[in-house]
Amino acid sequence: MSATRRGLAVRLGGWSTRHRKTAIIGWLLFVVVVAVVGGMSGINEMTNSQNGSGDSARAEKILEDAGLKAPAGEMVMVRSAEPDGWRDAAGDLVARLEKTGEAERIQRPVRSESGREGLISFEMKGDADTSGDRVKPVLDAVKQTGAAHEGVTLYEFGDASFAHSLDGILSGDMKTAELTAVPLALGILLVVFGALVAALLPVFLALTACVGTFGLLALASHELPLYSSTNSVMFLVGLAVGVDYCLFYLRRERDERAAGRDAETALRIAAATSGRAVLVSGITVMMAMAGMFLSGLLLFKGFAVATILVVFTSMLGSVTVLPAMLSWLGDRIDAGRVPLLNRRRKKGVHASGGISGRLMKPVLAKPGLFAVLAGALLLALCAPALGMKTEQLGMEKQFGKDSKLTVAFTEITESFPGGPAPAEVVVRADDLSSPRFQGAVTDLRKKLAASGEFGKNVEVELHQDEGVARIEVPLAGNGSNATSKHALRTLKDDIVPQVLGPVSEKAYVSGELASSIDFNDQLNSDIAPVFLFIAAVTFLLMLVCFRSLPIAIVSILLNLLSVGAAYGTMTAVFQHGWGAETLGMEPAGAIEGWMPLFVLVILFGLSMDYHVFVVSRIREAHERGLPTREAIRDGIRSTAGSITGAAAIMVAVFGVFALLQMQDMQQMGVGLAVAVLVDATLVRMVLLPSVMALLGERNWYLPRALAWLPTLNHGGHDQEPLSPAARGHQPPVSIGR
Repeated sequence: MSATRRGLAVRLGGWSTRHRKTAIIGWLLFVVVVAVVGGMSGINEMTNSQNGSGDSARAEKILEDAGLKAPAGEMVMVRSAEPDGWRDAAGDLVARLEKTGEAERIQRPVRSESGREGLISFEMKGDADTSGDRVKPVLDAVKQTGAAHEGVTLYEFGDASFAHSLDGILSGDMKTAELTAVPLALGILLVVFGALVAALLPVFLALTACVGTFGLLALASHELPLYSSTNSVMFLVGLAVGVDYCLFYLRRERDERAAGRDAETALRIAAATSGRAVLVSGITVMMAMAGMFLSGLLLFKGFAVATILVVFTSMLGSVTVLPAMLSWLGDRIDAGRVPLLNRRRKKGVHASGGISGRLMKPVLAKPGLFAVLAGALLLALCAPALGMKTEQLGMEKQFGKDSKLTVAFTEITESFPGGPAPAEVVVRADDLSSPRFQGAVTDLRKKLAASGEFGKNVEVELHQDEGVARIEVPLAGNGSNATSKHALRTLKDDIVPQVLGPVSEKAYVSGELASSIDFNDQLNSDIAPVFLFIAAVTFLLMLVCFRSLPIAIVSILLNLLSVGAAYGTMTAVFQHGWGAETLGMEPAGAIEGWMPLFVLVILFGLSMDYHVFVVSRIREAHERGLPTREAIRDGIRSTAGSITGAAAIMVAVFGVFALLQMQDMQQMGVGLAVAVLVDATLVRMVLLPSVMALLGERNWYLPRALAWLPTLNHGGHDQEPLSPAARGHQPPVSIGR
C-alpha cells in the first residue's frame, strides 16, 4: 500500500510501533502531568446564577454581583404528642446549638397551628459552600437532644444538612460505581479474550484516559465552570467508550493473528480497519456531543466539554498507545490464559458468528418480515414516551419517600408550609430607605397575607449599601406541587410586578421551585435545535464516510429508534411504575428535566460506535467483491463477538448507575442500558441487516451531484491473502471467507 493511500489511523499506528517507548512513556507522562497539574489547579464549579436560567438566574446574579451570598439556613422542628410539650426540648436544643460554635442567629421557636410542633430556625457560620463539611456538630446536637427527651421527635432540614447528606450519597454512589464497573468490564473482557493481559489492556487504557481527562477538565473549568456531577458523567462515558475502542482494535488484531498473518500485517490491517473506524466513530461522537453547546444552559456546555475531552483522549490512546503496546507485547498478549475459555477458542468458538450466523439465515432469507417485526417491537418500546412528563425532581422524588432527607422535609412542610423551600424575591432599587419603597414592602406583606397562598413568616433583608433587597416568601403546598406552583405564579406574575415593579429597577423571583420551572422551560426550548444539529452532523459524517445516501438516512432512523426505546423504557418504569418494584426502584411519576436532552446526545453518539464498526465491516466485505447480501452476512458475523462484548460492557457500566440511590442516576442508568442492549441486538443484528438486504445494491447509491465526495478506503483492499499453510492450520475467524 503506497504512502499516499495510507489513512491517518495506519500512519499513527505505524509511527507508534516504530517508536514504542516514545508512545508508551509519552502517554504515561501526559496522563501523570495533566492529572497533577489539574489537581493542583482545582475544579471551578459553577455558581447558582450560572447553573440556572430565566428570572431565577437573574435574581441570583444580582445577589452575586452585590456580594450578598446567602448563608446556609437550617431549621429543626420539635414535635410532641401534647400541645407545647416540646418547649423544654426546644430550649435544650438551643443551648446545645450555641455550644457547637457553628450556629448563629438562632430564632425563637415558631409554634404550629396545632401547638404540637415548634420550628427553630438558625444559620450556619462561615461560607455557605462549605457548611456541609462543618454541620456535623449541629447534627450531633440535634441527635443528642432527641435522645435526652422522651416523647419528642426532631426533624432537621436545611442547606448544610442537605449538602452533608448529599455529599455522603454521591461519594458513596460514585465509589460503588467505580468499584463495581471496572471489575465487571474486566470480567467481560476475560470472557471475550480468554486471557488476563488482553483483558487488562483495554481497562488500563480506558482508566488512564479518564485520569488524564480529569486533569484536562480541571484546567478547562477555569474557563467554563462545571457542575458538580460532570466528572461522574465523564467517567461513565470514558470507561464505556475507552474500553470499546480498545476492544474493537485488539479483537481485530487478534483475529488476524489467529488467521495466520504475521504480527506486522495483523497490526496494519487492524489499523486500516478498526483503527479507521475508531477515528470515524470518535469524530462522530464528539460532533454529537458538541450539540450540547447549543443549549442555553451552562450545565450542558460543561457536559459537552467533559465528554468531548474523554472521547478524544480515548480515541487518541486507541490509535497510538494501543498499537505500541500490542507491538511490544506480541504474543504475550495471550498471557494469563483462562483454561476453560481458552479451550473454547481453540475449538473455534472464539471465531465470530456462532449465534449471529444462525440468526442471519432467516433474517436474510425473509428480510421484509424481520424488518416489520423488529420495527414493530421497537415502536412498542418507544410508545410510552408519547406521554413523558418532565420536571426537575424534588426531594421526595429524587431520594425516595422513605429517605431521612425526604421525611424531614415532608414533616416540616406539612406543619409549616413553605418553610424549607420559600420563594425568594430579589429587588434592586436606588433608595431602599425611601418612604415609597418602605410603603411598597408594607403593601407586599398585606397582599401576601390577603391572598391566602403564602405563609406568615415573610422575611425582609435590606442591604442599603448594595441597593438590594432580599425577601423570602413561604409558598403554600409542599414546595413543588400544584398548590405551590399556583402560588408562585401569583407572586411572580401579579403581586411582585404590581407592588415592587414601580419602586425598583429590577425585581425577580427565585427559589427552588422558580429555578426548577425556569430550568425546565429552557430545556424544552433547547432540545429541538440540539436534535437538529446532531441529526444533521451525523447524516453528513455518515454520507462522507460511506458515500451512501441510503446508509446515511438509515443511520439517523436507527439511532432515533434506540433513543425512543430509552425514552419509552424510562417513562414506563419511572413515570408509570411498570416493573419498578421488581427492579427495586421507586417510580417518581416524572422524568428528570435534563434527562431527555442528555440521553439524546449520549445515545446518538454512542450508538454510532456499533453502527460505524458494523457498516464499515460490511462495506469492507463489499469492496473485496462480495455481493451486498453476502457482505451483510460477513460483516454482521465477523463483528458479532466484538459488538456483543462491547455492548455487554456498556450495559454493565450503565446498569451499575441504575443501582445507585438517586433517582436521576437510576433513570440515566436504566435508559442508557436498555438503549445499548436494544441497539446492539435488535437494531444492529436484525433491523439493520434486514433493511440493508431489502435495499440490496441500492445501499451504495450516491447522487451524481455528490460524486465529488472523497472516497475513503475501508481496508478491504489492503488485506494480504493468507498462505496455503496458514489457511490449512488456522481456524477460520471471518465466517464466509
